[in-house]
Amino acid sequence: MPLSPYLAAVSLLLAAAFSSGWTLHAAAELPRFREAPAFRNGPGCASAPTIHIAMTLDATYLRGSLAGVLSILRHSSCPESISFNFLATRPRRFRPAVSASFPSLSFDVYRFDPALVRGRISSSVRRALDQPLNYARIYLADILPRSVHRVIYFDSDLVVVDDVARLWATDLSPDHVLAAPEYCHANFTSYFTDRFWSDPVYPDALNDRRRSPCYFNTGVMVMDLDRWRAGGYTRKLEAWMEVQKREARIYELGSLPPFLLVFAGEVKGVEHRWNQHGLGGDNVEGLCRDLHPGPVSLLHWSGKGKPWLRLDAGRPCQLDALWAPYDLLRRDGRDDLFADI
Repeated sequence: MPLSPYLAAVSLLLAAAFSSGWTLHAAAELPRFREAPAFRNGPGCASAPTIHIAMTLDATYLRGSLAGVLSILRHSSCPESISFNFLATRPRRFRPAVSASFPSLSFDVYRFDPALVRGRISSSVRRALDQPLNYARIYLADILPRSVHRVIYFDSDLVVVDDVARLWATDLSPDHVLAAPEYCHANFTSYFTDRFWSDPVYPDALNDRRRSPCYFNTGVMVMDLDRWRAGGYTRKLEAWMEVQKREARIYELGSLPPFLLVFAGEVKGVEHRWNQHGLGGDNVEGLCRDLHPGPVSLLHWSGKGKPWLRLDAGRPCQLDALWAPYDLLRRDGRDDLFADI
């Protein structure tokens, strides 16, 4: 029996929507979040520089991203001088959620095209590391406007408990492209496969560095985008991704190893307090971990275990309580923000 013209039109519309990768009622699928307090500049902010921060937005980590934003604003002496640059595969889906929680926030949402990494991603030890948006940090210099000369990149599973202006003030002179906390006690060789180390050519890429290559976590980075663009670093990272995909399996950990191959030994060191990472445990089990010794300016739940998932499951780790006060997820009958602080 032939379809009526109306049903035929609806069928065509649905077919077009799904073939384009749309999801019906996408906005309704996102959780509801509370509005955060308005944070204002304190005395002495008239001459404060604009601090550019980059983060990603997706449905899985949106709750973490918004918690991170709230933590940054709450501890900043000049919160109105912070400009957020978000990357998302579907900006129009996430812009309303950010605006609703932070009506006065200075921000833009830029589209990250997954096609940029199509054919360059290989499977890793954890599925989350294989998502295209995990590689968006590689393309910040290409996506953000040329007027953005420097940016702090933050992962979506962290909270800042210090004034981010202190991290922004990191000195990248004379010619550093990237600054991050380094962990030279870590076994650097373990981040690459035996196939990499046995190759007659690949390890030579780590020679002639300023210092011996050390591990650093790419969830917290201060990046000079002008030097990045001038040095063609996006293409250098892509080249290693193509080696991994087409020539030999040289690593297992998503977007991290290409950064190590390009920048390890050339990174401007930052105090460890700015990335107390690993609070999500390892990439397999995500077991609870303690803080590293020393002061703390940033808590980072890198690894499999995310605080919002463990809290929702009723099986939180002790340190997850430090993330909970920044959670903007709306719950019926519980809208008193910072009540638990």
